[in-house]
Amino acid sequence: MQTRNKIFDDISQLMTNAMGVAQGAKDEAETAMKGMIDRWLADRDFVTREEFDAVRAMAQKAREENETLKARLEALEKGA
Repeated sequence: MQTRNKIFDDISQLMTNAMGVAQGAKDEAETAMKGMIDRWLADRDFVTREEFDAVRAMAQKAREENETLKARLEALEKGA
């Protein structure tokens, strides 16, 4: 009976070690994948949210100025 318990203990220890190795491999794979994604994104020249918002605000201001100038031009053309 003690031999049977020893076998179960050995199998249990083997499974515990295998789970530890699997967890370590999973963590290492996640770290490698995150590094690859970070490098890929850096190579794509994506803009930050702050840069996007700044350019968007500039475009909105330019559109508003265009509308103002268009209205002034139309008023000048009607008056002439």
